[in-house]
Amino acid sequence: MQLTRDEIMERLKDIMISAGGGNEQIYRECTEDSDLSADLGLSSIGMLYIVIAVEETFRIRFTGVGMSDFRTVKDVIDYIEEHQE
Repeated sequence: MQLTRDEIMERLKDIMISAGGGNEQIYRECTEDSDLSADLGLSSIGMLYIVIAVEETFRIRFTGVGMSDFRTVKDVIDYIEEHQE
């Protein structure tokens, strides 16, 4: 079943809240244009957690790419959307 962009965004926000620690409100209010590092303050460890959680949640694999290849939330959503079953 294909998820909509909004459904992907909501699940991704939940993952970022778990990964990021800090202020949950920042993640709840983020948009597709939010920068993962600058705007959301995700550390490299937080980004690694997100990669693992995204792979498990969406049943996809980041093949040939890493979280460093993604700058914004939109970049992550685009990748998930393209690779979901």
